[in-house]
Amino acid sequence: MRFRKAMLSGFALILLSGCAQFAKPGPDAGDWPRYARDLAGTRYSPLKEINTDNVASLEEAWSFRVRPEGGGALVSSATPIVIDGVLYLPIGNAIVALEAHTGREIWRHKVTTGLARRTVSYWPGEEGYEPRLFYSTGVSITALNAETGEIDKTFGEDGSVALGVPYNSPPTVYKNVLIAGANTAEMQRGDPGDSRAFDARTGEKLWEFHTVPRPGETGHETWLDDGWKDRSGTNVWVWYMTVDEKTDTLYMPVGGPSANYYGGDRPGANLFGNSIVAVDALTGDLKWYFQTIHHDLWDWDMPPPPVLVDIKAGGEKIPALSETGKNGFMYILNRETGEPVFGVEEKPVAAADVPGEWYSPTQPFPLKPPQLSRGIWTPEDIVTAEDTSEDHAAACRALLESYGGTFFNAGSFTPFFLHEDGGPIKASINMPHNGGSNWGGSAADPKKGLIFINTSEGGSIGWIEKRKEGGDYGRGTQGSTQAYDRGSLAGPGAYSSFSASFKDADGNETILPCIKPPWGRLFAIDANTGEIAWETRLGVSEALPQEKRDTGTMNFFGGPIVTAGGLVFIGATNDHRFRAFNAETGEELWTAKLDYHAQAVPITYRGKDGRQYVAVMAANFGASPRGPDGRPLNNESLVVFALPE
Repeated sequence: MRFRKAMLSGFALILLSGCAQFAKPGPDAGDWPRYARDLAGTRYSPLKEINTDNVASLEEAWSFRVRPEGGGALVSSATPIVIDGVLYLPIGNAIVALEAHTGREIWRHKVTTGLARRTVSYWPGEEGYEPRLFYSTGVSITALNAETGEIDKTFGEDGSVALGVPYNSPPTVYKNVLIAGANTAEMQRGDPGDSRAFDARTGEKLWEFHTVPRPGETGHETWLDDGWKDRSGTNVWVWYMTVDEKTDTLYMPVGGPSANYYGGDRPGANLFGNSIVAVDALTGDLKWYFQTIHHDLWDWDMPPPPVLVDIKAGGEKIPALSETGKNGFMYILNRETGEPVFGVEEKPVAAADVPGEWYSPTQPFPLKPPQLSRGIWTPEDIVTAEDTSEDHAAACRALLESYGGTFFNAGSFTPFFLHEDGGPIKASINMPHNGGSNWGGSAADPKKGLIFINTSEGGSIGWIEKRKEGGDYGRGTQGSTQAYDRGSLAGPGAYSSFSASFKDADGNETILPCIKPPWGRLFAIDANTGEIAWETRLGVSEALPQEKRDTGTMNFFGGPIVTAGGLVFIGATNDHRFRAFNAETGEELWTAKLDYHAQAVPITYRGKDGRQYVAVMAANFGASPRGPDGRPLNNESLVVFALPE
């Protein structure tokens, strides 16, 4: 196999030549057979019974209250799949099969170890093998007979394959290959974040890709001073990946290396951290990579995989992909080469003063589209009483004054400075805080080249400090030996945002961002031009006076789908709403107010009765009431909508 290597604006590309295959037909029009419906991750459905003319008439058809056997924790953000009129859903300690047009339970498989979350994967089988469902509890992948729900003991050892390094999500299924990422701790040393592949028939391990390159491997030179050794993180933690069926190319969104906020022991750009990595899905061989962040210090790892869409740019048809992340940038690349379609510029970025830290002198900024969340902050961006309320604005002013009346901000990739106990405060605000696009990812209309993406706004505030013994620096960091970590006036950890609490008109305590709205938006991006086709606010803040509620809200959890009926469906917000928008204009056409938050990716499908349905999981995300036995009470439902009969 021949390869050639090219350098573009400070990031590297590796291109391996290979033979393309003919594309296979997509899923049946009425099915939703995987998390993002197709291998390209478009979440596009050709169904159009529900359309812009009649969507306002949608009503609830049925719902399924999640009741895991024996109780158990919530499994929010799950997305079901539907094949031939049967809906399959993980509910924590069980997998259920439901009649997709009625919600009638067909079978239930009890999960005896761990939890099954997020979704399940379907494999259609082949001669000698019945169709299977796969789920993961983190420690192992298990195969079920799709018709009966019984464990298929011809797979692996008695129906399961042990993973070693955990992966809390089901594998991505491509042909006869199961591809798994890794869920690692937040410690700088520990389990590797390597991706792995297994035979869907036997469970035999097929390949493993080193996400931290070892000596002699491409990218190893980006780890200085042996920082690669025993490095953890740098993993695909999201629960699906995308594949180009014509070229057998798998696209892996690799997250940042551990530790999240201090990289003094890992100098260098740290490949393949924060990179889209294209490999041969059948062999794991590297084709190319594109790094979106050099030496991540913000925990801005890549949550969603790219969505694949063909576009027309510069007078030619281009096989493209679009990748978004927590910093609000969208990179549109040629998916066969990794080269940016509209250009990327390596721009100088600020450095701070943390002892031993290695700061990348530049970061890659796409020329198009524009950044989809604000990256720059000035004191003029603080909310006023006219934006929200006097109580909220006063609380925000007080929060800013507690930090000395200002924050350091140098735009995107703003660093955090060292703070020593008793010393002067020099706090940074880095934007967006847990904003941009999170794991909800994108949807795309493959016929028009439009990409739909929801983003959030906000600012992360604080500094870097010497780790304090016993301090809570975040999930999975207990016992870390790293010298420095994030902190703020609120104490250890990286979770202080520029948000303030106040009491609304009813006396309820509410927390809202301190930057001017909007705080959440839904975009349509024309991938043919790199321009914004439309944008609209997403979500309402009911704690504010009626005339000020159209703020948009944080929408970290969930993303959109799009249909041939000209509709974009999305939950994702924290206002109990599930919405439909006109895909051409961005006009909100329908809203359902739910008991819980629709913080998951929805689906649409055709039932055995011939009708089109739209379904979304809704959950009381966050704190949950507990029963007499101390177990969390399950506040989660699958809610399904259809047009009136």
